[in-house]
Amino acid sequence: MHRILLLDDEQNILNALRRLFAAPLAASGENLVVETFTSPREALKRASEGIAFDAVISDYRMAEMDGVSFLKAFREEQPHTVRLILSGYADLDALVGAVNQAQIYRFIAKPWHDVELRAALGQALAHHDLMLENQRLADEVRTQRGIISRQEMALRQLEAESPGITKVNWGPNGEIIIDEDE
Repeated sequence: MHRILLLDDEQNILNALRRLFAAPLAASGENLVVETFTSPREALKRASEGIAFDAVISDYRMAEMDGVSFLKAFREEQPHTVRLILSGYADLDALVGAVNQAQIYRFIAKPWHDVELRAALGQALAHHDLMLENQRLADEVRTQRGIISRQEMALRQLEAESPGITKVNWGPNGEIIIDEDE
């Protein structure tokens, strides 16, 4: 089951996207777990909670933060998540920024065609799964060759499944510091 995050500052768009992704994807036949947000800051907070998202689709133009800035910040929290942008503006600078800075997988124009958007998400999720499997296999080979330890391989797998789980904030005397805001 794949988990996706949808971000748009217009609730109507989010409602339409949620309906669109309520049915299983044709390629895999699996249902999606969909979380929607109208605030980029709330979405980033959710991403920092250790819930791994397989894909994120963001609007480009939002009042609080633009889509490129949001996806760059999201990539820092969850680097393995596939990123897509929806935009009603065919701005070349926006497209270049999205590709170069946020490393998006696909730029999709509004209004979208349902079949094309579902296909794009299906391809993005297949790409995501392939990249994770390639990383796992590469780590397995490195382990067999003694380049990385089994412990390092296990830590990488844990981090891919639950982002942030391997990060511990240590104090000067060896104590674990827990952030009260979380």
